[in-house]
Amino acid sequence: MIIQVSPQAEARLVKLLGDQPGYFKLFYDTDGCGSDGITVLLILNERDSDDVSIDAGSLPFVINKQQQIYFESCLLLTPANRLHLFQLNSNSKSYGNNIKVVDLRDSANVKSESSEWFVG
Repeated sequence: MIIQVSPQAEARLVKLLGDQPGYFKLFYDTDGCGSDGITVLLILNERDSDDVSIDAGSLPFVINKQQQIYFESCLLLTPANRLHLFQLNSNSKSYGNNIKVVDLRDSANVKSESSEWFVG
């Protein structure tokens, strides 16, 4: 899986990481979202055991290997008009125009699959 990250999106993501290490996790959230889920980007302290790397240039991106089915193999991440929001697209589909970044690094004991956080 590959995510082409535009230079503007990369600059925003690097700023969100700051001086702390972390991983960006592409996550398809279906919990409490009705019949359709939403795509979010999580920032985690470490990878989960079922995570696999995504080629995203110099940025550390991962995805749960079971969630790969929700996405095409080549994606493009660009900034949205609003600060801290992103657009994720493939050649044939839009995965969202207002994708949020949720930083879970301060929640050291919360796994990305946990119901202890929500995007809302």
